[in-house]
Amino acid sequence: MRSEVDENRIIIGRTPCRVPADLFKSDIFHRVLKGFVTRLIRRDSPHLGAIKHFRRENQENGNCPYDIELLTKFFMFLSMQSLDEVIEALPMLAPVADQRLELYDFVEEFYDFWRGHERYLIYEDAYGPRTDVYTRHQHFIQVNETMKDLVLEAYRNICANLTGRVPMVYRQLPAGAGVGILTSRIEWQVPGEAYAGLRDIPFIQLLVIVPPLVYYPKRNYRSGMFKPVEYNPLERAAFDPEDWVCYPAKVGELLMFIYFHKRYLSLGTSLSNLFEMAEAEEIEGRKPDAILVFGIDPEILGSDDTIYYEDKPNGLILGVIARSERVDYFGYLKKMALTLHNLLQIERGNLPIHGAMASIVLRDGHCANVILVGDSGAGKSESLEALRILADEHLRDLTVVFDDMGSLQVRNGQVIGVGTEIGAFVRLDDLQPGYAYAEVERSIFMNPHKTNARIVIPITPYGKVVQGWPVDMFLYANNYERVTRQQPYLQFFTDVEEALEVYSQGARMSKGTTSEEGLVYTYFANPFGAPQKREQHHKLARKYLETMMSQGVKVGQIRTQLGIKGFEVAGPELAAKALLAAIQGQYGEQG
Repeated sequence: MRSEVDENRIIIGRTPCRVPADLFKSDIFHRVLKGFVTRLIRRDSPHLGAIKHFRRENQENGNCPYDIELLTKFFMFLSMQSLDEVIEALPMLAPVADQRLELYDFVEEFYDFWRGHERYLIYEDAYGPRTDVYTRHQHFIQVNETMKDLVLEAYRNICANLTGRVPMVYRQLPAGAGVGILTSRIEWQVPGEAYAGLRDIPFIQLLVIVPPLVYYPKRNYRSGMFKPVEYNPLERAAFDPEDWVCYPAKVGELLMFIYFHKRYLSLGTSLSNLFEMAEAEEIEGRKPDAILVFGIDPEILGSDDTIYYEDKPNGLILGVIARSERVDYFGYLKKMALTLHNLLQIERGNLPIHGAMASIVLRDGHCANVILVGDSGAGKSESLEALRILADEHLRDLTVVFDDMGSLQVRNGQVIGVGTEIGAFVRLDDLQPGYAYAEVERSIFMNPHKTNARIVIPITPYGKVVQGWPVDMFLYANNYERVTRQQPYLQFFTDVEEALEVYSQGARMSKGTTSEEGLVYTYFANPFGAPQKREQHHKLARKYLETMMSQGVKVGQIRTQLGIKGFEVAGPELAAKALLAAIQGQYGEQG
């Protein structure tokens, strides 16, 4: 991928930097410095006074009035010798001798400007996928570390040579790339001519993440549904491999190639906390079960910017999302991937579940595998989080099988739950205070200053996600009804039609995680595939509910009260306690 600098993002292609001086010779440094000076000009910043002696007169309109080349040369020399020695080498800069403090402040602001960008080091694997994985990974990790060390060394040397003293406290701030991306060109089975443009796009094979990662997408919620179309939109698309990269995801048991435009690097690389990455041998020579293209030219799609196409002749399903600010939200990438998963599961006779599943083992020996079904904001993740908080007192073990989407399947005559994700995309407000910060080294934060602030955090190893867990309790997460004597925390159904009515209605109180407001209804609490194939889904839902109830699985609902004002935290906690009590009493209803 080409090196690039814009207002929020810096993309660094393969770099041969070995010493700090190499940084200043790079095109990236020149462009970042020019961008910083341009911003100071736009703000009429007093920091411009520090570089007044670098100002050029009689510049044409639109040109930077400062000599960026000379300023770059000045900083390169300053990274290697004292200010007095620099002036001796560049006598035309003698006047700056009286501006040490102003220049020091300028450097600090410039350093913060650099660190304020999203920074990506993208390095195409020089060894090839058949070379020993350890060797390839160690080489790239060293490249990433070298870059960080060079930036820190250059910054510290410049500050020391300006002030004439070295600091007494060193802060090892993440000064290099926030994300290092190692890519490989891998031959895969291209299913048809329409997909030929994707052939040369490189696959991500290693990510090096330097926490804390905090991103600020343009949007903070998702709206609408993903629509089916009767044509393959890729037939009209063209791709420049320099602008795209592919994250090969294992979405549950499915192999999905998720291509994303460089504009969405923050969203695309965050997938590593959510879906297991497929290795080269799992890609080579294979055709994926699904393909997702995120960030295609919007003119290709017209008015519909979130669509999918069931390519039955080629035996896969394709999702496409147009490039726009409207979809600059991780929820679009995650939910489209899960929609494709769900549509395939329905075709295979499995029942996709929008919900959370946990295997709970109590200290007294009782255990249960529990599925909580519900749409965004229903209290699924929050109730699991409340269970985690109670772990010290009551639990021996808690395994989250899936946090948002899974499927019911039948193996050896028994209904089991299978997950899709190794992580979770969770609202910050609904986590126990301080939990996100305790996990800051693993979390990716998104818009932490806004409503519906989120983190993407890994939770469960892939092997446990897909191993298949027998279902003991299947509960609808009711977030809108207050608990009363007649409406207990935990209520079980004895009739399949009653259960089917509650699940099909899919009622919940919106929590601002989408564009919806108030009490809303979504078929089976799952807008991601279930309504699009409603007839097939309904037959499967009836079949699985009947099978579970005949096998003694407790089917019912749990009132989380998450959508009721004043119960945002207490509601899921009380529901979790009721669930524990039911498991201890072997699934009795709890009021």
